Amino acid sequence: MKHQELPVIGWREWIILPEIGISIIKAKIDTGARSSTLHAFDINTFEIDGKPMVKFKVHPQQRNTNLIVTAAAELIDERKVRSSSGEAELRPVILTEVNLMNKKLQIELTLTNRELMGFRMLLGRQAVRNNFLINPGKSYLDTNSKLISCSVKHL
Repeated sequence: MKHQELPVIGWREWIILPEIGISIIKAKIDTGARSSTLHAFDINTFEIDGKPMVKFKVHPQQRNTNLIVTAAAELIDERKVRSSSGEAELRPVILTEVNLMNKKLQIELTLTNRELMGFRMLLGRQAVRNNFLINPGKSYLDTNSKLISCSVKHL
């Protein structure tokens, strides 16, 4: 696909993670981060029929700890990731669908506690490469997600 044909997204967007039950979450588009990351807590690994799994909880809305989404997914890897503060951390990795700009993409998502961070989710360059162009001067360009986000208060 030519660059002119790629949809343009802003530096932050409302996205949907349907496979883990998150109907809307604000994500920072972070080309400085290789991988995408989701805020998660109470992270526990287990097995089902010999398949590694991870169960976790998410506060999808910033500054709202009352809303909790509990999810489980296949654990595809555990990776050492260096955070923005420079510390290396071993994080569980899942594969899940993200919906943005009428596109459904399968992305790898690392799980870590981002309680004190400005965004519950980072969409890294692996997810956006060859799928979107980024306009760093704009925000929330996905008009489909805007309709959903209007019904969510205090995000």
